[in-house]
Amino acid sequence: QVQLVESGGGLVQAGGSLRLSCAASGGTFSSYSMGWFRQAPGKERDFVAAISRTGSITSYADSVKGRFTISRDNAKNTVYLQMNSLIPEDTAVYSCGAELRRPISRVPGEYDYWGQGTQVTVSS
Repeated sequence: QVQLVESGGGLVQAGGSLRLSCAASGGTFSSYSMGWFRQAPGKERDFVAAISRTGSITSYADSVKGRFTISRDNAKNTVYLQMNSLIPEDTAVYSCGAELRRPISRVPGEYDYWGQGTQVTVSS
C-alpha cells in the first residue's frame, strides 16, 4: 500500500504563488507515475498535471499550462506542484495520485492511490 500526504496549501492573493508537496511512503515511489488533480465545491475532480516515473514526461491541463510546474524527487519520494500567477478559479482541494500501470495518465479513474488533499484558496 502506498500512502500519500499533501502539504503546502493555503490562502493566497491573486497573482501569488504556492508550492504543493506530496510525500509518498509504503511503496516504491519510482515505480509510480504521479498526478495532481483538483476539485472545487460542487464540481468533479479535474486533471491538473502529471509526471512519468523518471520525470522525463509531463502533461498539463490547458488551464494551468505556463503557470504550474510539476516535478518529482525520487530520492525524497516526493512530487511537487509549483503554482504561479494564481487566479481565483484555481481555488480547490488539490490531491495527488499514484498510478502503477501507465507511463502517465490524465484520468482520475486510472490512479491507484490518493492523498487526502490540501485546500488552495485564491482571493481576488
